[in-house]
Amino acid sequence: MFYSFMRGLVRLIIGLINGKPHYQGRENLPQGAYILVGPHRTWFDPLLYALAGSPMQFSFMAKEELFKNPVLRFILVHANAFPVNRAHPGPSAIKTPVKFLRSGQFSLIMFPSGTRHSQELKGGATVIAKMAGVPLIPTVYQGPLTFKRLFTRQRITIRFGEPIYIDRKLKLDDAGQKQIETKMLAAFDDLDQEIDPNFHYVDPATKKHAN
Repeated sequence: MFYSFMRGLVRLIIGLINGKPHYQGRENLPQGAYILVGPHRTWFDPLLYALAGSPMQFSFMAKEELFKNPVLRFILVHANAFPVNRAHPGPSAIKTPVKFLRSGQFSLIMFPSGTRHSQELKGGATVIAKMAGVPLIPTVYQGPLTFKRLFTRQRITIRFGEPIYIDRKLKLDDAGQKQIETKMLAAFDDLDQEIDPNFHYVDPATKKHAN
């Protein structure tokens, strides 16, 4: 109930200040649970991914520091988020999302780079997908990169790519991880080009420091 309420509220706010987002490739979304993976470009792209994947409900990883605030903790817990220690993730960082995915009630939104300011992929999404037996769905966001820019009504586009299935026999050593990472990066590039052949992502933080 709370998740549905929050999703509706976010949809209303985005619609009022920016207009209706454009979703492409929804036919690539499976009927069952899956993991949305994409480059992390703005603090609100997880919210937009969740809207784009509706009516599926999603769980999220969130840094454990956010759960120290009781009000924010209430919101995060009821929005299906779970805490992760980024410095020392621990077994729960894998076991919790695998449990969610296996239940079939929730899909998962993950950013393999971990943060908005890193382009290096990490292997957590691949491990979770293999253990849960669900596909990775490469996804990209193009649109405003700051909350202020949302008010310019710059077009928001989210595009889903074809599922990447993890072979149960694939060993997730360095070579195995590299194989999946290469597929994800290629998919992100293809999706960006399909939306806008001239697209080039510039980290707002980098641009700000440059000025």
